Amino acid sequence: MIAGGSADGDSNRARKSWSKKEIMGVEAKKPDSCPIITFGPEDLEGVCFCHNDAQIIQAWVVNYDIKRVFVDSGSSVNVIFQEAFEQMDLQGCETTPVKTALYGFAGHTVQPRGEIWLPVTLGSEGLRKTVMTLFTIVEAPSSYNILLGRPALNAFMVVASAYHHKIKFPVGDKVGEVQGDQPSSRRCYADTVRVDTKRA
Repeated sequence: MIAGGSADGDSNRARKSWSKKEIMGVEAKKPDSCPIITFGPEDLEGVCFCHNDAQIIQAWVVNYDIKRVFVDSGSSVNVIFQEAFEQMDLQGCETTPVKTALYGFAGHTVQPRGEIWLPVTLGSEGLRKTVMTLFTIVEAPSSYNILLGRPALNAFMVVASAYHHKIKFPVGDKVGEVQGDQPSSRRCYADTVRVDTKRA
C-alpha cells in the first residue's frame, strides 16, 4: 500500500482542511446517471485459473501505449516511475515540485521527483474513455511502468474484479472494459521477487 503524496494537499494545512471536510460529510456532486456494471461467466473467457495475479493492464498515456500498468486500489496516488517517464520523452511538459513524501515502497520513504498532469485513455475502439490524471513521478526500482491508484480509478469510476481479472467503467450510457494481462502480471511478480531476493 502506498500512502502520502500531495493527493490531499501538499501541506499540513491543506491535509487538515481535507480531513475536516470528510468528517463534516461534505460530498461532491454525484453523477446524474451511470450504467449498471456487472460481471458474468462471459467475462471469464481467456482467464487462466486458478490465479492470484495482480491486475496488470495496458493504457494509452499521452500518445504512448504503456504496458505493465498496475491497477492498485491500495495506492493514494497515481505513480509514474522515472524510467518510464524518461522513455516517454515528455521534457516539454511542465512538472510541479512536491514536498510530501510517499510511504510504502518496500517499507521505505521516497521523495517524489515532481507531479505532472497527463491524459490517460482506457478501453477499446468505440468504448474508450480519457481522463486527465495527476501522476507523481518516482525514482524507485519497479517491475511496473505506472501505478493507477485510487485517484485515477475513482475518476474513471472503475469497478474491478480480481476474480475475472478485468476492470469495467462507464463510457456514457455504455460500459468499457480492459482485460488484465496475466502473462505480464506473472513476469512482473517474478521480477519483483528476484529484486527483493537480491536486496536480502
